[in-house]
Amino acid sequence: AMALGEGGGSRLRRQLESGGFAAGEYVKQLSQQSDGDRDLQEHRQRIQALSEETAQSLKRNVYQNYRQFIETAREISYLESEMYQLSHILTEQKGIMEAVTQALLLQADRDDPALGARRAAATDPFLPLSAKEAAASEEGRQRTLTTLLEKVEGCRDLLPESPGKYLVYNGDLVEYDADHMAQIQRVHAFLMNDCLLVATALPNRRGAYRYDALYPLDGLAVVNVKDNPPMKDMFKLLMFPESRIFQAENAKIKKEWLEVLEETKRNRALSEKRRLEQEALPRPAPTPPESTNPFEEDEDDEEEEPSADEEVVDLSLEWIQELPEDLDVCIAQRDFEGAVDLLDKLNEYLGDKPVSQPVKELRAKVDERVRQLTDVLVFELSPDRSLRGGPRATRRAVSQLIRLGQSTKACELFLKNRAAAVQTAIRQLRIEGATLLYIHKLCHVFFTSLLETAREFETDFAGNNGCYSAFVVWARSSMRMFVDAFSKQVFDSKESLSTAAECVKVAKEHCKQLSEIGLDLTFIIHALLVKDIKGALQSYKDIIIEATKHRNSEEMWRRMNLMTPEALGKLREEMRSCGVGNFDQYTGDDCWVNLSYTVVAFTKQTMAFLEEALKLYFPELHMVLLESLVEIILVAVQHVDYSLRCEQDPEKKAFIRQNASFLYETVLPVVEKRFEEGVGKPAKQLQDLRNASRLMRVNPESTTSVV
Repeated sequence: AMALGEGGGSRLRRQLESGGFAAGEYVKQLSQQSDGDRDLQEHRQRIQALSEETAQSLKRNVYQNYRQFIETAREISYLESEMYQLSHILTEQKGIMEAVTQALLLQADRDDPALGARRAAATDPFLPLSAKEAAASEEGRQRTLTTLLEKVEGCRDLLPESPGKYLVYNGDLVEYDADHMAQIQRVHAFLMNDCLLVATALPNRRGAYRYDALYPLDGLAVVNVKDNPPMKDMFKLLMFPESRIFQAENAKIKKEWLEVLEETKRNRALSEKRRLEQEALPRPAPTPPESTNPFEEDEDDEEEEPSADEEVVDLSLEWIQELPEDLDVCIAQRDFEGAVDLLDKLNEYLGDKPVSQPVKELRAKVDERVRQLTDVLVFELSPDRSLRGGPRATRRAVSQLIRLGQSTKACELFLKNRAAAVQTAIRQLRIEGATLLYIHKLCHVFFTSLLETAREFETDFAGNNGCYSAFVVWARSSMRMFVDAFSKQVFDSKESLSTAAECVKVAKEHCKQLSEIGLDLTFIIHALLVKDIKGALQSYKDIIIEATKHRNSEEMWRRMNLMTPEALGKLREEMRSCGVGNFDQYTGDDCWVNLSYTVVAFTKQTMAFLEEALKLYFPELHMVLLESLVEIILVAVQHVDYSLRCEQDPEKKAFIRQNASFLYETVLPVVEKRFEEGVGKPAKQLQDLRNASRLMRVNPESTTSVV
């Protein structure tokens, strides 16, 4: 049987693996050939077993392939390391060969001076020539410059021809964004003996260009950008107040650009210096008259002393020379801590040094990097960046801005980032069907974010006490945003007063959590909610008054018959929860209650309103709550007084007087006592309202209203 099962399984596998397998035809054929349900069940078990076997085989293959993938990745890593070592060895060998070649050439030059002079003349374009050769060379350079500039649109007026202007070097470059290292455009640069022209290629005209920018060499600084993929074969041009990064085609062309730029700048500076010297020769400075001041010599000596001190500042240290390039690398690699460490090191080194001209030039280069670093850190804290990770995700950028002396800006950006994060978190909350459930989630999200932000703020700005006022202002604005979402869900949707009271209670409890860090925003949430709570109290008061008036219009002044002992027991429990402890004296035999339905319903509704209103209570709501209670009670009191004066039937009049007694001697004292417990002080208006009942008991037949 086992052999038959294995044979059947192999046939079934081959059948399922065949290229022309059709599931529908297979099932139809199987149904026709089967004798009954049992055959189908057995066939189903075989297919199930085949499926499990196939799944296990797939797992084994996946695991085996995964192991092979890991081994292959490891081999690739080893190969990459070996290739790097090989490249390093080849670079060292190339340096050794160049050094040997240079040494041999120097030795040959010493042996044959004439040969050395010819080689130098052939390789150095800046060596002095004879007058005829110089004129021919200059004419050729100007002709070449004119020919090339004819291909550049828009530069004729900006670049007037002058006898001494000529083309030194030109070539294609690729410009990159200085902040994000993204490719911007392809350009063609023309280096002349006094300026650098940058032109962009025209898309549909080969070899034609459009003018982009012109930079005098006097205000141009060239900085080498270290190779660090993807930053390869790049150099930076600094022109206050901007900078541009270009990429050469290869390392050789980059080296040529750097060398020729520096050499041209030096030649330009030398020629300018000679021109100034020649202009100064015909106008010798007048000899100052002899001074009779005996202290003048001492003053001159004192003035010359700082210049001597300025020369003491040593800027030839290797780390100072490479500082601009190192800062560029740190900014590009997002090593903000390393960049700020370098700046701190420079400030410490130059702290007590005099400010000489070389120091000013170095400061200008460094300040440009500081601006770039600040811009990158500001972008890190902008709300456009990802808001995930909580407040701690901003700590790195904030701490570096503070170290750069930008604590005010760091505080502002940090709070803007957190405001956007809180707003996004509130918007992403799904509005549940149950209002109280949504409010629980809203309070948890908002107050947790506020607490985390406060703790992170305290950590980041521990030494900046002036920033704490900004945090308080931010917390107030954030609380306003929270209250807007809270009120829209609780008060604008016309929820019941009990639901609103529970929601406000939840918000107050979460707000008290902020006291852990010494921040109390309860008064702010009270001030922002007072308008909505007043509206809710007045709205619910109007509902109770309308319901009471409706019951009063149908009042028959009859005793209540609750029909069953269970209903009577439930009413006793409800009145006891309302604070009416002597309700049993108003109950009779056989489930009768010696009170009117209107008075009982009014008591329950008034006490429920008072309990929910006390949950919402704070001092700003005192008069609103008190006036609402008085208005509600007046409706019932006036109705009882009017009925007592107008009723002629002695039995009904006695029954009305009993209800009035319950209202004045039981309900009003309970309302007054509960109000005083909830508020903390008695209400004179309620006392006056209860004392008015004495007039009614003294002269019950009076036709004058006692209220």
